[in-house]
Amino acid sequence: MDERDKWLRLGIDIERPSAARVYDYYLGGDSNFEVDRVLAEQVRAAIPWVHDTARHNRAFLRRAVRYCMDAGVRQFLDIGSGTPTVGNVHEIAQQLDPDSRVVYVDNEPVAVAHAQLLLEGNENATIVRADLREPDEVCDGEETTRLLDFDQPIAVLMVAILHFIPDSDRPLDIISQYQKRLAPGSHLAISHVTDDVYAEQIHQLVDLYRGSSNPVTTRTKEQVRELFTGFDLIDPGVVWTPEWRPETPGHVGEHPEDSVIYAGLGRRS
Repeated sequence: MDERDKWLRLGIDIERPSAARVYDYYLGGDSNFEVDRVLAEQVRAAIPWVHDTARHNRAFLRRAVRYCMDAGVRQFLDIGSGTPTVGNVHEIAQQLDPDSRVVYVDNEPVAVAHAQLLLEGNENATIVRADLREPDEVCDGEETTRLLDFDQPIAVLMVAILHFIPDSDRPLDIISQYQKRLAPGSHLAISHVTDDVYAEQIHQLVDLYRGSSNPVTTRTKEQVRELFTGFDLIDPGVVWTPEWRPETPGHVGEHPEDSVIYAGLGRRS
């Protein structure tokens, strides 16, 4: 059986690109197929700095996790985690406290399969195959409840995932369902692509992703801020990814808007 037949037998669609696998390619991973690389290169033709955008987004994730650790949070629910790459949430959190617990969630079978291999032997980290739009399925699953105590603060990470949720799926209502489950002191991290800048190039990206398994919906800065309804935004609020609590001023660069992704972190009081 060749590689193609193996994935088809597992029910994995390798005819259409997947956002998780394309993102893995942007970050230099190898958990992707030719169809994903073709889309990624088409996007790069429209947005030549897209690989930098992915790295900025990943760096925001690292800083958000460290912020939550400093705030005393030791539980993480990473929804739309994608294919494992260097700098995963459990690596960051467990380096600071080995008892930190992490539940990854994704509905992309390749991402889930690779994460299962990566997490073998780690009793404090797991992955659940589920859909962001089904909060009960995500939160009440056996693996989730084994590791996470919803009576204690949890950091919910929705990094580069909500732009794959169309308005018709009512993302505010989805987030509200998660918010109601969270204990005071919990956090919500969001990053989200926008067409507030480079509108022509971003519209090309939207057109390219339309034929993938994960069409894109862009949102304005105000719309991203609204996604934090029910949470108190932590300074500096919703900003470009390099601007969110950079490790040094030099990490921001002269044009943080080149990231084309807004980011923020909120706290449930």
